[in-house]
Amino acid sequence: MSRNPNICPTHPGELLREDLIPATGQSMVELAQMFGISLKHLNEVLAERKPVSPRFAVRLAKLLGNEPLFWIKMQEAYDAWHACQDVDGSRAT
Repeated sequence: MSRNPNICPTHPGELLREDLIPATGQSMVELAQMFGISLKHLNEVLAERKPVSPRFAVRLAKLLGNEPLFWIKMQEAYDAWHACQDVDGSRAT
């Protein structure tokens, strides 16, 4: 089954905000400390204003029990979709 190219892929912050963080029962301050980032940075990722960097992906994977590549690919898909929307490919040479 292929993805609909007209629908934006999920930002990793949305998955964290909607599903994973509530399931931990931890406060945002505790999670920011566990992730080794500031509360402001965590809030920016959750608000989808900042990307999940490769370093943050490693921290997420260690704490959540998955692979860093999961987070990196999720962020890449989101970024690539937005780049395709923003770039005028008709003038590419």
